[in-house]
Amino acid sequence: MVELDIDARVKELGLVLPPPLTLPPGATLPFPWVRVHGNRAYVSGHAPQAPDGSVAQPSGKVGSEVTLEQAYEAARLTGLAILGSLQRELGTLNRVNAWLRAFGMVNVAPGFDRMPAVINGFTDLILAVYGEARGAHARSAVGMASLPFNIPVEIEAEVEIAI
Repeated sequence: MVELDIDARVKELGLVLPPPLTLPPGATLPFPWVRVHGNRAYVSGHAPQAPDGSVAQPSGKVGSEVTLEQAYEAARLTGLAILGSLQRELGTLNRVNAWLRAFGMVNVAPGFDRMPAVINGFTDLILAVYGEARGAHARSAVGMASLPFNIPVEIEAEVEIAI
């Protein structure tokens, strides 16, 4: 079996990984975006990012200010932000042997209950990039009363890496 070159796959799919997040004025985040320990990389909660590194728009609650389709795209953009952080920390996305877990949080309006459909934007991206064997992951998708900076989606993850 030929091993998939993930860095080449990202280019083949025409994906753009954003630079590190440009924080809003006055914000400080005293933790790493990716923490490597042994053969695991723990990915801190990421926001959807635009290609220039800024927080992507729209912001707000899914089900009122943000549509399901916009939230799905926000989850996809969050996945690209996570891939960018992993690539910077690991040097190459090929070091990711397996996606283990993802925790998706959705900033929801009262009554919105389609959180799994939103976080599918992330899962669909990871499966497209890594394939089923390496990309399949355990996952939660939950609704939150609010998220930092009024973002519609925040996602954290855990991956197994080659040492």
